[in-house]
Amino acid sequence: MITQLKKIFPSLIILTDIDQNLDSNFEWYLHDTNELIGIHKSELTSKDKGLLATFLEPYTHTFPLPTQKEKLWENRITNHSNMQLDANITYRFVYFSISNNQIDPISFKEALNELFAMDITILWENQQEGIIIEEQKKHAEEDISYEKIIDILMSDLYVKINFLVGPFREDLHLVKEHYENLLRSAKMSFSYTDKNVLSYVEVIPYILIDQIEASYKKEISKTILKDFATDQELLQTIEVFLESNLNISVAAKKLYMHRNSLQYRLDKFYEATGIDVRDFHQALTVYLALLANN
Repeated sequence: MITQLKKIFPSLIILTDIDQNLDSNFEWYLHDTNELIGIHKSELTSKDKGLLATFLEPYTHTFPLPTQKEKLWENRITNHSNMQLDANITYRFVYFSISNNQIDPISFKEALNELFAMDITILWENQQEGIIIEEQKKHAEEDISYEKIIDILMSDLYVKINFLVGPFREDLHLVKEHYENLLRSAKMSFSYTDKNVLSYVEVIPYILIDQIEASYKKEISKTILKDFATDQELLQTIEVFLESNLNISVAAKKLYMHRNSLQYRLDKFYEATGIDVRDFHQALTVYLALLANN
């Protein structure tokens, strides 16, 4: 095929290694042998480009050249092909999103490769978001800390990033649905929180509240929070208390507040609403009301 294309497009060149400074005068295509094929734009019509795209994958050189493992996972997810997984391996999907124009995909992957000390697997949705596929042996003792990764990326590269860490899975059953659900959940969940790292457990309340009609969200907020729905200072105090596992000492430290002052605010909310956020079940209701109020 390459020989025939060369006769039609004399400018055709083949690259076996990715180059971040690919000649912009060429259109680039990815061959199934993991080689890059370049054809000078002057030799291509719109019809030629459409025809080439039917059997070659147009390549945007801002993305890293996909590895064999990334191609394998792409096939597993989109085509349900090669559905075998090593019996001793588990995997999880980790969604990430990068602020627009802060770092290009090639540089981002290089930075992650250094942090992971290995060539990681990434499936890109676009230049700002994608899914990291993390594989490890079953019963491995140490998990990767995405909080630490974020600290390094933000301090060294000044990159703002979000992660949603999915659960470890042992098989590929409904892997496409799992992949799509994680993407959908992540995009929605980060609209409810300022956290940079979320676990799949933490997003369940966001998913539930997001499926409620807007009018019912307003009713929940009004019924539970009453006149405090617009009291941002008190709501932040309650939110920090809930996120501190109902621990007054921990919450007071985070809020730079004396324990008695925090206790006073919680009592104030209880006296006005009859709801005690120090009780787990009532706290859960207030937490959902806070989400509905956002």
